[in-house]
Amino acid sequence: MEEFNKMIAGEAYYPMTGYLIGLRDKARETIADFNLEKEASKRSDIIKKLFKKVGEGCYITPTFFCDYGCNIELGERVYFNANCVVLDCAPVIIGSDTFIGPNTQLYTPVHPLDYKTRNTFIESAKPIKIGKNCWLGGSVIVLPGVTIGDGCVIGAGAVVTKDIPDNSLAVGNPAKVIRTIEQ
Repeated sequence: MEEFNKMIAGEAYYPMTGYLIGLRDKARETIADFNLEKEASKRSDIIKKLFKKVGEGCYITPTFFCDYGCNIELGERVYFNANCVVLDCAPVIIGSDTFIGPNTQLYTPVHPLDYKTRNTFIESAKPIKIGKNCWLGGSVIVLPGVTIGDGCVIGAGAVVTKDIPDNSLAVGNPAKVIRTIEQ
């Protein structure tokens, strides 16, 4: 539990403790059940038990993968298309009416740059926050610590390395704001 608390706080932690391994194993089993379930209502029930918060009307298309699940919060009517990955070592908060395109990946873990420290498995994590009324196109990657403001569109294939202000269209690798979206 101590390493979990460090992980959530953004401190350096060791992910190979029995407690964290157990949480990840439980999440993988639950996600395997989710991915194999044919009925949408039963899939919804599975996600509601795994995630920290799930607003009304959310829909996740299988297949889906996450590390823990308990660090994911969804507003209302959030939609994930197929093959998304959420590495939720830190909180991942997604606002209402946000659409996540297929193959999108949200990464919160941060690994040390120097190999000696990295080889000890010590890591940290930074939260990701995606505002309401956003659309992330297919194969978008969001890196640790990024906040995407309300009303944003992130173009397909973009790699979001830094915060994106409200009502922005951002594209590319690294993602750059190319214009403001009039609402």
